[in-house]
Parts: sequence; C-alpha cells; structure tokens
Amino acid sequence: MAFSFENKKSLGGNIWKAVPVDERKAELVAQRFALPLAVARIVAARGILPDDVPNFINPKLQNLMPDPFCLKDMEKAAQRIAEAIVQKQKIAIIGDYDVDGATSSSVLRLFLESVGVEPIIHIPERDEGYGPSKQAFDEFAALGTELVITVDCGTTAFEAFEYAKSLNIPVIVLDHHEAEVKLPDVYAVVNPKRLDENNDYPYLKYMAAVGVVFCAIVAINRELRQQNFFADNQEPNLMQWLDLVALGTVCDVVPLLGLNRAFVRQGLRIMSLRSNTGLRALIDKSGISESPSAFHLGYVLGPRINACGRVGEASLGNKLLCCKDDFQAGMLAEKLNDFNAQRKEIEAYVLLSAIEMLEGVPQEYPIAFVAGKDWHQGVVGIVAGKLKERYNVPAFVMSIEEDEVKGSARSVPGVDLGALIMAAKEKGILTKGGGHMMAAGFSLEEDKLEDFRKFAGEYVRQKLGDESVTPVMEIDSTMDLLGANVEFAESLEMLEPYGAGNAEPKIVLERVRVTKSGIVGAGHVRCFLTSGNGGSLKAMAFKAADTELGKSLLNPQGAIFDVAGMVRRDNWQGRNSVQFVIEDAIRCE
Repeated sequence: MAFSFENKKSLGGNIWKAVPVDERKAELVAQRFALPLAVARIVAARGILPDDVPNFINPKLQNLMPDPFCLKDMEKAAQRIAEAIVQKQKIAIIGDYDVDGATSSSVLRLFLESVGVEPIIHIPERDEGYGPSKQAFDEFAALGTELVITVDCGTTAFEAFEYAKSLNIPVIVLDHHEAEVKLPDVYAVVNPKRLDENNDYPYLKYMAAVGVVFCAIVAINRELRQQNFFADNQEPNLMQWLDLVALGTVCDVVPLLGLNRAFVRQGLRIMSLRSNTGLRALIDKSGISESPSAFHLGYVLGPRINACGRVGEASLGNKLLCCKDDFQAGMLAEKLNDFNAQRKEIEAYVLLSAIEMLEGVPQEYPIAFVAGKDWHQGVVGIVAGKLKERYNVPAFVMSIEEDEVKGSARSVPGVDLGALIMAAKEKGILTKGGGHMMAAGFSLEEDKLEDFRKFAGEYVRQKLGDESVTPVMEIDSTMDLLGANVEFAESLEMLEPYGAGNAEPKIVLERVRVTKSGIVGAGHVRCFLTSGNGGSLKAMAFKAADTELGKSLLNPQGAIFDVAGMVRRDNWQGRNSVQFVIEDAIRCE
C-alpha cells in the first residue's frame, strides 16, 4: 500500500516510512489472541511470531527465565558465593557508576544482606576509572577480603585481575559487556556475551548487567536451599528486587524483548508497591505522582542516579537504593536532584562548545569527533548522544585530562561501536575501551587523538559511505483522527513496556488542521487537532517551540497536515481521555 507521506521530507527533517506488515499474519494474530486488528498489525510488523505472542503481550518470568546454570561458569560461581555465605567470608563488590552498575551492586548487596553477609562496596569515582583497579584490590586486601565479585564490569580487566591473583584474592565476574576471545584468569566469568556461550537462549545476550546479577542470585539462592541453609535462616523473596532490575534494564537501553520484557513488566508492578525506601524517596523528590512507567525509569529516575556518578559521588546511587531509613533516603534523593541540576548546566556548556567546533567546519569523515580540555568527563556520553541525534552520524566526545583522554561514543544503525573500539584497542590506538553496538567508552593518549579520528572515520565510512543519511521515522499505523480514541489508547497499552527494541508505536493522523496553539512550560507547543470528519483531539509537541515543527504548529495558516506521534491516555486529575504527542509533521499539498 502506498501512503501520501512516503518519500517526502518532514518538518523534522525525517523521511517517513510505513513499517511493512503481512496482513494475513496480522489477521491470524488478531483472531487467535482476540486482539484489536490495529494492535495485531503492530505485533506482526515487529516480527513477533504467533507462538511468541502470549509471552510478548503477557511476559512472565516463569515462562521466560531459563535455568541460570545454562550460562557458562554460573554453577561454579553460585557454588563459590554460596560457600562464602555459609562460611561468613568477607565479600566485596565492585560496580560501575552508571544506573546499571548502581542497580547491579544494589541487588547483589541486598541479597547478601538478606542472608547475613555485609559486603564491602566499591564504586569507583570517574578519576579512578571504569571497573576494577589495583587501588580497589589494595583496599580489599587491607580489609581481609576473601572473595571479590565484579558487577557490570570486569570482562576485560586483565591487568587488575593479575594483581588480584598476586594478592590471592579470588574474583567472580558478573557482566554483560562485549568479550574478547581471551577471558581474564579469574575464578569465574559469567557473561552471556562470552564468545564460547552456546546460545541456547539467544535473548540472554540482551540482558543488562542487573539481569545477569538477578539470574546469579536465583542460582545462589538455589544452592543455599540445597545445602539446607534456610533451615536456620529465613529465605528471601527474590521478586522484591525486580524494581531495581527493571530500572537498570531500561536505563541501560537494552532491547525490551524476551526475558528483559518480563523483568520490566514485573519490576514496574513491584515498584508501584513503593517498598524500596530509597526508590520511594527518589520518586517523590522527582515529582512523579502516578505509578512509574518505563518512561519514568529512563527519563526521570535514571538521570538522577546517573548524575551522582557523572558529577557527584559515585557511590550515592548504591547507598540510596539500599537505604532503609526514610530520613536518610530523603537526604540522599535531594542530593541526587542537586547533582542532576548541576549535570544539566555542565552538559549545556559542553554541548554548546562541541557544536561550535563542528558547525560550519567541513568534515572529512561522516562522524562528529570533538575533544575539549575543560570538559567534564561525566557528561561526554550524554553530549555524544545529543550530537548523534543532531547530525545523524556516530559521535565521539572526549575530555582531555592531564594524564589521558577519556571519551564516550554513541552510534547510528549500521555501525557497531563495540567492534570499532575493540579493533582500535587491538591496533594500539586506545589504551582502554569497551561497550555495546550503540554506545561505548574508551581512553587514549592525547598524541593518539588524530590517529583515532582517522581510524574511526575510515571505519564508519566503510560502513555508511560519506553521506549523512536522512533519518527515517518508522510509522506503525495510519488513521483518521476519530480513530485516536480512549479504546485505541487502552489497546496499545498491551504492547508496553516500551524501550529499546520495542519502541512506542508511531501513529500518523492523516489530514488534520491545527487550532488553538500556544506555548506552555519550557518551550512545549500545545494545540488541538481537528479533521473534516469531525472531532477534536488535544495534542502536545514537547520542547518544539523553537523548531521548524513548532513554528508551523504555532502559525499553521490554515494548512492541512499529516502528523506523526503517539496516542496516549490522559489520566490527569482522574480524567480518562486521550492526548496525541506530536513528534513530526508533513504539510499536505
């Protein structure tokens, strides 16, 4: 089917493309599972096979969670950790300073505390660097540590682990970052991205580190049960920590498919119970007045926890999520709010500086590559993401420190950053680095900056060519304005949670007019949409007032538009209505 909007450039600078769908498969899904046809079309278009639809619409851990021992080294790791618990050995945890690291270290810490172990927690500050370090192991040795567990880090920490071995400290790695052919010489490495994994459950590779940690505590708990540990100790309810698993999973932007979907769906239910003292305080300080959704996790709570690792004290995220005192939790949540405000100011400065370096300067390669001496390394990842969105090319943003350059990168489809960083390390251009397909962190010497620019530029050029490709907005469905009603919005909620790998459906409302438009809040455009078939629909375009889209909505001059965005229920103040969130528009001729 041809659509009027195809091959036209939108006001947002995108080309819209209707997602192809097998209508027969959509009808089969609708009939077999009693779904509205519009929802069945979206499910079918996303490649969900009919037999997998129940687990997609209603993801449950009991259906999607495999035996944790299917992961290499998991049985070995679980037995060793259970032994340490039974013998009351001193256990230390090393985590990362992002949300996945904070939630991973917190889930493991809370589990260990529930079985009588008070672990030592080490969250490195950014100046110490990512992952395990000699400094951390010196601290552990001084404290008499008998077992170290790394979470969300460690897969490539060869040098630090050699040092740990010299101190006779056994190490277990629970991680999800890209692995090399060689693994570190430690007691166990549990990582679904190990190159020698058997892939019987391919969706395990999608897990955030906190998902790996949850699988580990399931395995450890089972070992303790088999050893009759709970005859004299109360067995913990592992489900209580799924709120943290959901938070880390969403914030690490891993695909919300398979087991991850069950983690987030169930975790949001647990979060709505408000049983975690620290999370409850952060939710209240953030002004969330409804049951949190995946959106709140990714865009409200996550940035506040990230901020303490970026511009504040890296350990505060773990302290808040493990806090059991309401007053202390409130103070910690307030600190995270303050750090987040600082982060926004610093980020705005670095972003403006980066744009000034790039704008109006001919670029040799299809990348955004910038570095600055006064840039706070805690915000370079966020700035890289914004440059990637602005220019639609992979972005590399670096902070030049006294002893080394530390950077972060964000990618576009078609360029695997994890592979790029690994290749640059092998060539000796980078001193450290790792990451995923779409995001990576790295370090290098300042005199290697030009070598890295050329290497990254040539790598990306081979993958993308020289032209910056016009971004494509995929459209899931088109409809008349009257179809965007409460019933349709409710039916779409069956597809939640939304996130990486399962984006919120983009709907095009065809041939509408814009009325009663104005600016509200921080540059948001509020208006009403009407059509020739009757009806009126509230709409909002967030942070759009200064954009081409916003200007056209504010001064429509009677034009007719196709508008693209999301249909959502509006439950504010108890109402049950619907609102359209405008993301883009095309002026109809």
